[in-house]
Amino acid sequence: MDDMSDFMKEVGDVQPLKKQNKAQIKKEKEMTPGLLIRKQAAVAETPKDLNFLTSETEFIDFVEPHDPLWFKKDGVQEGVYKKLRQGKYTMDARLDLHHHTVEQARVAVFEFIADCLRYDIRTGIIVHGKGEREEPRALLKSYTNKWLREIPEVLAFHSALRQNGGVGAVYVLLKKSEREKDKNRLKNRPK
Repeated sequence: MDDMSDFMKEVGDVQPLKKQNKAQIKKEKEMTPGLLIRKQAAVAETPKDLNFLTSETEFIDFVEPHDPLWFKKDGVQEGVYKKLRQGKYTMDARLDLHHHTVEQARVAVFEFIADCLRYDIRTGIIVHGKGEREEPRALLKSYTNKWLREIPEVLAFHSALRQNGGVGAVYVLLKKSEREKDKNRLKNRPK
């Protein structure tokens, strides 16, 4: 009992704390060095616009609405390019740029090519329209012509056949992905 009486002497005049009817929601966070580093890393990791295609008009060579578009990088076999021109490849992806602004089209073309590459699509069609009624004429057609030439993965393109949009569309041939190259190597290796 001696311990209890000593304890009561010490705490005898202590008053209980008043209860608050509010919960303490706000907790002050101490900015520790680790938290500061994680915050800086999160800001550094925010994705930047990787789209290098330009929408500046001073860099565009304007084409006419009824001009055919064509392009072939060195190394593309003539037979492959001829099949593309003649529309003999299956067009596995399609992008329609009608009613797009130049900026919307810039983003759409970049994302279209990126998606094709991601899903191992080798051929697609981009419908840009002829642009006969716009001012300047053939605006999106001219930009499409420039952008496709700037994308390293685009091997070739050519204006489509009449039934696929004619000079208002282009067939696009893309590089084969490393996955597809490996599949071909395995399939065609000597046994």
